[in-house]
Amino acid sequence: MANDVDTAPLVGRADLVTTVRSALLDDVTQGHTAAVFLTGESGVGKTRLLRETGDRLRDAGALVLTGSCLDIGDASPLHPLLQALRRLDAELTGTHAKTSSAVRGLLRMFTEETAGPDGAGALLERVSQGLHLIAEGRPLVLVLDDLQWVDRTTRQLLLYLLAGLGDLQLSVLAAVRAESLQGAHPLRRVLTELRRLRTVRVLDLAPLDRAGTDQLAAAVVGRPLAGEAAELVWQRSGGNPFVVEELARDLRDGRHGLSDTLREIFLARVDALPEHAHAVVHAVATGVEPVQHWLLARVVRLPEDEVIEAVRAAVAHRLLVSADDGYRLRHRLVAEVLEHELLPAERAALHRRYAEALTAAPAELHQARLAHHWRLAGEPARALPAAMAAAREAERLHGWAEAHRHWSVALQLAAAPGVAAPDVDRVTLLRHAAEAAHHCGEHARALTLLEELAAADAGPSACALHIRRARYLAAAGRSAPAEAEYQRALEAADCTSRERATAAAHLAELLLHLGRYADAGRRAREALELSAEVPGSTSEVVLASAALGFSEAYLEDPDAGLAVMRRALETAERAGRPEDVACAYLHLAELLTGPLNVLEEGVVVARRGAERVAELGLGRTYETRLLAIATNGLFRVGQWAEAEKVVAAALRHRPSGADAVELLLARCRLSVGYGDIQAADRDLDAVATVLAGGGARHVIPLLTLRAGLAMWQGRHDLARQAVQRGLTESRSDDVGILAALVWHGLRAEAEAHASRAVPVDPTALRRLREVADRVARKSEHAARPVRDVVDGFLALCAAEVSRLDSSDPELWARSVAQWDRRHHPYPAAYSRLRQAEALLARRKRSATAAKLLRQAYEVAQGLGAVPLTSEIRTLAGRARVSLEDRPATGGPAAGADGDELAALTAREREVLAAVAEGLTNREIGQRLFISERTIGVHVSHIFDKLHVRTRVQASAIFLRNRRG
Repeated sequence: MANDVDTAPLVGRADLVTTVRSALLDDVTQGHTAAVFLTGESGVGKTRLLRETGDRLRDAGALVLTGSCLDIGDASPLHPLLQALRRLDAELTGTHAKTSSAVRGLLRMFTEETAGPDGAGALLERVSQGLHLIAEGRPLVLVLDDLQWVDRTTRQLLLYLLAGLGDLQLSVLAAVRAESLQGAHPLRRVLTELRRLRTVRVLDLAPLDRAGTDQLAAAVVGRPLAGEAAELVWQRSGGNPFVVEELARDLRDGRHGLSDTLREIFLARVDALPEHAHAVVHAVATGVEPVQHWLLARVVRLPEDEVIEAVRAAVAHRLLVSADDGYRLRHRLVAEVLEHELLPAERAALHRRYAEALTAAPAELHQARLAHHWRLAGEPARALPAAMAAAREAERLHGWAEAHRHWSVALQLAAAPGVAAPDVDRVTLLRHAAEAAHHCGEHARALTLLEELAAADAGPSACALHIRRARYLAAAGRSAPAEAEYQRALEAADCTSRERATAAAHLAELLLHLGRYADAGRRAREALELSAEVPGSTSEVVLASAALGFSEAYLEDPDAGLAVMRRALETAERAGRPEDVACAYLHLAELLTGPLNVLEEGVVVARRGAERVAELGLGRTYETRLLAIATNGLFRVGQWAEAEKVVAAALRHRPSGADAVELLLARCRLSVGYGDIQAADRDLDAVATVLAGGGARHVIPLLTLRAGLAMWQGRHDLARQAVQRGLTESRSDDVGILAALVWHGLRAEAEAHASRAVPVDPTALRRLREVADRVARKSEHAARPVRDVVDGFLALCAAEVSRLDSSDPELWARSVAQWDRRHHPYPAAYSRLRQAEALLARRKRSATAAKLLRQAYEVAQGLGAVPLTSEIRTLAGRARVSLEDRPATGGPAAGADGDELAALTAREREVLAAVAEGLTNREIGQRLFISERTIGVHVSHIFDKLHVRTRVQASAIFLRNRRG
C-alpha cells in the first residue's frame, strides 16, 4: 500500500530547513549535542518540516531516528524512542547486520529491564550506551513529533542526553503543539531551562503570510487563484498550511458551499468517503495512534481486502497517513471534529472493540492502551487490572510520573459503582499512588492521597502516617510542618521501636539540612540510642551518624564527629547492605574534605570508598559522587592533573541528576582554573540543564564558578550579577561556600575598579561587606577547621576591599600566610600576585615583589592555571621582572638530574608523549578522556615551559629525554 506522500510543495520554509540542518549537523562537533524545538499551532506544518529536515539530514550521512509521542496521558515510558528503534529495525537490511544487532539489543534491554539499585539513572545510561553503539560514529539525530504529549521518562532522557554526558554527536529535532503548553505543563519548564543553552534553539513556526498562502493554494489547485477565491482562502485559513491545502483541494475538485469552519471542512471530507473508509477514519480517530493494521482490521470487522481498500480511500482523501507502524490521522483536529459526530453508545462500542482486540493479543504489551479503552468502554472492572499492570510496568522502568497517573486511574476505577474486585485493596492503591506521586515530584498530590489513606479503615498506623507525611512535607520544602510531624511520630502511642528510630534519624537529617547543628546532634544521639534496641536498623544508624558527625564537627569537636562516622562505616560494613556502606563512605569523605578540611585523607577515603561501592554494584551513583569529592579535594591541594584523571574515570559512568551535577561542577573548577572557557561554559550549561527540576544546594557553587569564569573573561558586570543572584536566591547556611561567594563578589568589584571599564556598585559593595560580617559571626560557632577555611576567605575579602582604595600589601601577606598554612596553593599564588601588585604600586620593596611574582608563577605554571599565569606575566612585564632564568641556548631549563621535562606536570608529560606519537589534539583528548580544548591548553603550556614553538620541537625534546 502506498504511503501518504505530500505532493504540495514546502512553501515559505526553505530558509528554515537550511537553518535547522546547519544547527543540528554542520555546527555540531564530535561529542557535543544540539537541539531545535519547533513550536506552533496545529496544522502550521511542524510534522512536514520534521520530515523534510530529517530527509536532508539523512542524505548528509546522519542516522535519523523518528518517533512520535502518544496522545494519552497514561502512555508507556520512553514510547517514542521504542517506536523509533522498531522502525529503524524494520528498515535495516542484511548489509547492516552490526547496526541491526545493536538495535535489537537495545530493544531487548527494554523488555528485560528490571529495577536496580542505581534507579532511573541506570536506565538512561544504558539507553545512551545503546544509542552510541547504534550510531557507529555517525551523527545521530532523534526526531520527535507531538512532544507536548511526551512522558516524564522521555523528558528525563532528553535532559540527560542534551546535558552532553554522552560521547556521541547527538542532535534532537522535536515539534511541539504550542496551544498545549498552557498553565503548569511540565514541558514548559524543560524548554525554559533548555533555552539557556547556546546549542538549543526554540523556533516558533508562524503561519504563512499572504504571499505564501497564495503560492501554496496555487500549487495545490494547479493554477493561480482568482482574486476573490484567493482572498477567501486567506481569510478562512489565516495562513495555516493544512487548512490552506484543504480549502484549495475543495476548490480544485469543484466542491462548493463549504462553511468557513474547520469542523465543516473535515466533516465534508469524511462524508465524501466511501462507507467503509468512513468507518476506518472514525475508528482511527477513536484509537490511540499509531493504530496498527491488524488492530484496525479487528475493530472495523471487515474482510482484509475491504479494510485495505477503505484505508486506501482514506489515504487518497488525505485524512489518514499510512506508515510502517500503523495509521494516523493526517491532523489531530480531525479527531476533535469527529468526536462529536458519534453517539456515546457508538464511541463506547468502538472502545470495547479495541479492548477486546488488545485482550486477544497477550503477546504484546498493551496494558496502558487496554486500560484506556476498557475505561472509555464503560467497563471499569476490566480496566482496573490493566491500569494496575500498566502502573507496575511504569515503575519497573522508573517512570514514576506515568506510574502515578496509572495508579490514580486505578483509584478512580476501583471507586466506580459496580466494581467488586476482591483482589484489589483500596489501601494498597492509595499507598502506591501516594508513593509514586512523591517520587515524581507531585508533592501536593502525594499529601492529598496520604490524607485519604489516613481516613481509610484499614490504613497504616498513626505513627507510620506521621513519618510518611513528614517525608512528603520535607520533599515539598515545608520544613516546619515536616519537623512537627516527625515530633508527633515520636510521641505517638502506637509507634514501634523501629518507627521511632526511623523518625528520629530522619528528623536529625532534616535539622542538619536546616543548619540547626545542635538540635541535629541531639536527635541523632536519640536515633542511635533507639536503633541500638532494634535489630537490623543499619540505615537508621548510618543516617543518624551522618547528622551527628557533622554536628560534632561544626560544634568544636571534630574528633568526636570523625569517630562517629568511622563507627557508622564499621556498622555498615558488618551489615553488608550496599546502600548503607556507600552512604557511610560518602559522609565520611564529605566530613574530611568539608568541615574538617583534612584534604589528603579525605581524598584517600573517597577513592577507597569509590572502589568499594563499585564492588557492591553502585558504581553509577555512589562511586560517581565519591569520585567527585576526591576531585574537589585534589583540586584544592593543587593536584590538578590527578584530579583530571579522576573526573574522567567518573564520567565514564555517564551520571545523571545530582550525581552528574557534583561531577560537572568538579570538572568545571578545573576548566575555570585552566582557562578553558568553552569547556567551563559547557559544563555550567549542562548543570543548569540537569537541574531543570531543582537543586538549590548547588546554586552557590554554580554561581561562584560563573563569577570566576566571567572575571577571567573581563566581564566583571556578569560576575557581579552571578554573585548578587547567589546572595538573593540561595538559603544555604554553609559558611564555607558562602564565604567563597562573597570573595568572588568583592573581587569582581575590585577588578571593575582596576579596569575602569565598569563602575563599582556601592549598593552591591555594601551588601557584600554585610554578608562577610555575618559569615564571620556565624563561623565563630563552628569547629576550628571550619573557622580556618572561612578565615582564609575573609582574609581574601579584606584584601580585595583594600584594592578599592590603595591595595594593602600587608592584608595580602596575611592571606598568603592563611592559605600557605592550609596547603591550598591556588589561592596562595593569587594572593602573592596581589601582594606583589600592591608593593609595586607603592614603588617600594621591588625585590620582594619580584620574589613573590616568581613564587606565584612557579605555582601557577605547575598547576597549569593559564589565566593566573597570564596575569602574573602581564604584571611582571610591566615591572620588568624576570620570572625565570632562560638558558643561553634558548632551550628548556633542565632539572637537577638533567631532565628537560622536569617542569612538566604528570598530565603534561602524558599529553607530550601523545604529541610525540603524532596524534592530533582531538585524538589525544579521546585517549585521555579530556576535551579537545583542554588538550590545546596543555599543549600551549608545554610549549611555554619547554620554550618551543612547534610540536616537532616539543617531540624532539621528549624523545631525547626518553632515550636518556
